[in-house]
Amino acid sequence: MLYPLSYGENPMYPRACDFQVVRKDDNAGLGVLSHRHFYAGELLAIMHGKIVTEIRQHTLQIEPGKHMLDKYFAGYFLHSCEPNISLDMLSNTVTSLKEIKPGQFLYMDYAQTESVLFKQFFCGCDSTKCRGWITGKDESPVALLAAPDVDATKIG
Repeated sequence: MLYPLSYGENPMYPRACDFQVVRKDDNAGLGVLSHRHFYAGELLAIMHGKIVTEIRQHTLQIEPGKHMLDKYFAGYFLHSCEPNISLDMLSNTVTSLKEIKPGQFLYMDYAQTESVLFKQFFCGCDSTKCRGWITGKDESPVALLAAPDVDATKIG
């Protein structure tokens, strides 16, 4: 199990035989790698974490002012504008949006759960649907446009 024993022993919690948090590369940092095959629409795991009121790195928004801090699993999902997983923050479930093969990273769209991101960033997902600049669903990159080294044509 990836979670500490103090979280309990839910059989749907992520297991070390199914997932591993590893460094993807120097740009993306750590991500969750799948060690097994999942079909589209399949339940991958149940998430767990400490409930906090502030946005932090490794938190996922449950609702405004309520976030789940998960430093063991879900807090390390990487971003893609064309994700392979979906999160339901009310039931704490992770479901595959498409087939996931062993050796693939788990990607969510951060704007699915986050109103405001801990930190906005340039996207490098290489998807044809890439938005270029990643924000929460309720924020805009307008503050970025004032920066002299930002190419506004790359922000979508």
